[in-house]
Amino acid sequence: MVDISENIARVYERIAAACRRVDRPPGGVRLVAVSKTVDPERIRQAHLAGVSDFGENRVQEAEGKRPALADLAITWHLIGHLQSNKARRARELFHWLHSIDSERLANKLDKAGALHGARLPVLLEVNLGGEISKFGAREAEIIDLARHVSRLPSLELRGLMTIPPFSEDPQRSRPYFRRLRELAGAIVSAGLPQASMRELSMGMSHDFEVAIEEGATMVRVGTAIFGKRSNLPVSATISEVAF
Repeated sequence: MVDISENIARVYERIAAACRRVDRPPGGVRLVAVSKTVDPERIRQAHLAGVSDFGENRVQEAEGKRPALADLAITWHLIGHLQSNKARRARELFHWLHSIDSERLANKLDKAGALHGARLPVLLEVNLGGEISKFGAREAEIIDLARHVSRLPSLELRGLMTIPPFSEDPQRSRPYFRRLRELAGAIVSAGLPQASMRELSMGMSHDFEVAIEEGATMVRVGTAIFGKRSNLPVSATISEVAF
């Protein structure tokens, strides 16, 4: 049996240790528990153990879970790819969106936001490894995309997200995390007044400590909290398995 409370305590200890190594305050790193394929009862256990941020990959799955958890103060993050035809529903379900990768998707979200009033915090997803199995804007496109998103009135551009090529050695992720931090700095230097670039969403169960050492402010951790998933669909992408 997976002890979710014990796992969460261990993850927080690892976050604190990584922060100490680079002289960062642990409070500057937000733990997003990746709850895809996780049933509401186990999400409730994780919330009771101190986690308030949860990340889902799919609009439909989140839609099915949220009613059973409506009594909890949860911040919901969409961390998977979003199809533009689900933009309106995504705005209704999520408080953060980590995976904007095109002007078209951003425009759809902005248009949907006209019905909601509040601005939606968003991150731009960058495919730094150039992998065809993963979504994300190309590095060469990211400043232009940031400029476009920063002008949309219902979106609040807060930073960047990436998923490096998977390796059993977490140190192999370091150059990608470092590059994401550099890209955020380049966007700041471009002088976009509506883009804060304060958030770097990077690092998963196997490499989040390296990500923290390179500046991550959000780490997306699933397996280290809920255990290995045995019920992923056959069509699951590499990035979905990696969390």
